[in-house]
Amino acid sequence: MIPKAKPRRFRLIASGSALAALSGLFLLPAQQDRREAEPEALAVEHAECVFLGPKQKHFKKNSLEAQLLKDFEYSRMTQEVASRLPSSVSGGKSERLSSAPTNLIDRHLFQAWKEAGATPAAKTDDFEFIRRATLDLTGRIPAALRVQQFVNDLDPNKRARLVDELLNSEGWVDKWTMFFGDLYKSTARTTQVNRYPDGRNAFHEWIRKSLAENKSYSRMAAEVISSAGSNSYEQGDLNWVLGGFVTGGPVQDLFDQMAVNVADTFLGAAHFNCVMCHDGRRHLDTLSLWGKSASRYQAYQLAAFFSRTSLLRVRVNANDPNPYYWSVEDNTRLRTDYNLNTTTGNRPPRTTVGTIRVVAPEYPFNGNKPRSGESYRVALGREVTSDIQFARAGVNYIWKEFMGKAFVEPTNQFDLARLDPDNPPPDPWKLQPNQPRLLNDLAREFSSQRFDLKALMRLIVNSEAYQLSSRYDGDWNPAWENLYARKLVRRLWAEEIHDALIFTSNIPVTYNVRGVGNLTWAMKFPDVVGIPGGNTNSFLDSFMRGNRDTEDRRTEASSLQVLNLMNDAFVMTRTRPSGTGEAASLMRRALTGNDDQLVSTLYLTVLSRYPANEEKAAALDYLRSGNRQQKAEDLLWSLYNKVDFIFNY
Repeated sequence: MIPKAKPRRFRLIASGSALAALSGLFLLPAQQDRREAEPEALAVEHAECVFLGPKQKHFKKNSLEAQLLKDFEYSRMTQEVASRLPSSVSGGKSERLSSAPTNLIDRHLFQAWKEAGATPAAKTDDFEFIRRATLDLTGRIPAALRVQQFVNDLDPNKRARLVDELLNSEGWVDKWTMFFGDLYKSTARTTQVNRYPDGRNAFHEWIRKSLAENKSYSRMAAEVISSAGSNSYEQGDLNWVLGGFVTGGPVQDLFDQMAVNVADTFLGAAHFNCVMCHDGRRHLDTLSLWGKSASRYQAYQLAAFFSRTSLLRVRVNANDPNPYYWSVEDNTRLRTDYNLNTTTGNRPPRTTVGTIRVVAPEYPFNGNKPRSGESYRVALGREVTSDIQFARAGVNYIWKEFMGKAFVEPTNQFDLARLDPDNPPPDPWKLQPNQPRLLNDLAREFSSQRFDLKALMRLIVNSEAYQLSSRYDGDWNPAWENLYARKLVRRLWAEEIHDALIFTSNIPVTYNVRGVGNLTWAMKFPDVVGIPGGNTNSFLDSFMRGNRDTEDRRTEASSLQVLNLMNDAFVMTRTRPSGTGEAASLMRRALTGNDDQLVSTLYLTVLSRYPANEEKAAALDYLRSGNRQQKAEDLLWSLYNKVDFIFNY
């Protein structure tokens, strides 16, 4: 049944009323992946595509042919959003860019702007900075009082102090637990493996505890690669290795998938999935310069690090095959390594290479082997985390979250032969990263800081490049997108939108999540599938949170998102007055002030800024044009539908 409030909302938009005019409604045209409609860049004949599924398009996007297509999608979206923002907000202050930058990032990008003749955007003001940094670091929007305090603070170091405050908050742990849950694919069930909610919850808690302890990125990686234990419900880090479980084939299929997961997740080298089936020659010629000369034998060597790993289901109830937990052990009784003796399964036959019938573990990028008596997976964890590519891939992931566009996209599609600016690839290939020297220097800095995630984030957020405005005066050259000469916008995650609606409206909701307890904030959910249940699932799913298996999280806009923000009961109920005292909703509190105060309260709470003069005048006119409460609810509804609510800019 359509809620009665819906027709009123649609009439507001259709009528061209003052409210629609002031709101800058979130009515961006629905996006679609234009590459889906373009001619195929290559014929997909790879046996491994049974594992790739919908991710095939990522390979095509980064192929040699695709490099000829100029696709400045981030600039288009940024321009669309920025055009709907007010030109200025009273009280917002910004600073001039430095003439002699000291931040490592700024030294690189300021020089790149100079060489390209690019004029960077102005530095963003305090209102925008606190909202931007709070969302990026914690997944939440700042409280209205905190915005006021920050804007009124005259300390020239207040931005750096705010960054430290956010890095040490519980919200930071929540946001990055969600991020690593996506990266490590910590869901209860995938197409291949069932961890059950108890295993997923243990994995989620391990990630959360690791971040709360500020465990290094390298230690987190080494632990999940090498973890061993008897109960995946009790030992959370066991659950990452389980992601390599594959049905329908010999045990080598598991070893292969575990190796692919290492290369994909920690090295950003997803093309390893291709060479697990065949040599790269003639298969990867247009996709990867490194891949075209990579051999299946190298893939065997990487997979051999898992050749003594045993996964075993253990029944929770001896009389019931389900549910079960998993044990992950290194079987030291095995005396053979990776056998080339299969003719069935999910990958092509594994047959002898010359006279070689058994492949020993060897890290394919440097030739290192496990030490005598050492666990193979412990050795692999050491080799991966000491590889400069591990640092590059980690920096690339984090950079994208803060800067809107990664150095290499898709983030797991590194071409290992096109990363060195001092050794450029032969024509027609080009260096792959848009800023190769900056990427390499950040990777070295990340490594020298012992892979401290907070230190890396602090460096990025304190840079002047991060603090540029998304607005741009003059003619924007889309080619400057790769120079990061303006802030590229991003649409908020589903969980961020959910939590912003609850936080700003002060109308909380309680969800009971099995094995976790009662939760209010979506950013604390242990999964992106089936949680929290009910109608909220549909609302969250419309914002493309993915499934941590075959579907990645996506942040483009869609018509369904627009309709949900305009009409879903989750939004509509949060525009109304309710509660008393500390439990009073935003609308209840706003209605107690005069019209001027009401408008300012709604804007500051929802958008972290005061209204621009033209917005305020239109809002006051609308507020006085009929039933005050109804008009105030309409005004709040319009703010939830503005681009500066749904986008971080």
